[in-house]
Amino acid sequence: MDGALVGQRAVVVGGGSGIGLASARALARDGALVTIVGRTESKLVDAQAALARDGLDVSHCACDALDAASVRAAVDAASDAERRLHIAVVVPGLGAITPVLLFDDDQFSEQVDANVRPVYLFLKYAGQAMVRAGGGSFVAISSTAAVFSARYLASYSAGKAAVDQLVRVAANELGAFGIRVNSVQPGMTHTAATEGAFRNPAMLAAFIAQQPIARHGEADDIAQAVRYFAGPESSWVTGQLLTVDGGNTLRAFVDYQQLLPLPDQGETQ
Repeated sequence: MDGALVGQRAVVVGGGSGIGLASARALARDGALVTIVGRTESKLVDAQAALARDGLDVSHCACDALDAASVRAAVDAASDAERRLHIAVVVPGLGAITPVLLFDDDQFSEQVDANVRPVYLFLKYAGQAMVRAGGGSFVAISSTAAVFSARYLASYSAGKAAVDQLVRVAANELGAFGIRVNSVQPGMTHTAATEGAFRNPAMLAAFIAQQPIARHGEADDIAQAVRYFAGPESSWVTGQLLTVDGGNTLRAFVDYQQLLPLPDQGETQ
């Protein structure tokens, strides 16, 4: 631990597993006072215990990231007595592999909102706490699907692209308050959310074939980018979208139609 974040209050949304848990660990190791947030309290308790075994003391707070009152309460729980917060990391996202013509009527917008709304609500309330603190760093987890035309991921791609544009606009507005806003765009990273893809050897091989660095990502790879954006090393960096993907965006996204039994959206008409 180099202590660069000592005394900094941090909230990590989605901190119960995967990229969120790895990010919480990276921040806490450098001295941040971390509160991990998520929907399922038992998952947060398990994550808190895992970090304690590493010698890291973090707090937790159950929160529905789609509910404004719940988000406001979680930000208050993570903040100090003067309601000041310095770091916020927002991980959650949602999407289904679905042909664009075959989403249910409300499914598309619900999935877009599941990606954008948690980022906006935490940006709003954590941003207010950062104004009170005199500055801070907000980090959203986006995706390479925001960069590619990722066939059969229309809702997820649209949601993550919206996250990235929100990051850029917010960075432009909030820099005057000393608040930096950035996003990290992971490629194929091994987490509980991607476990299905990792159980599909053909899919994993297809991703690896499109990467100059021929390995999948780990949660710690993304957490190190989060830690960079959270800390003083990036004090002159805002509005940036950092891709961490083994070089996948230099090539092409996989074609899910060649890997999964998707319905033919032409025939269904």
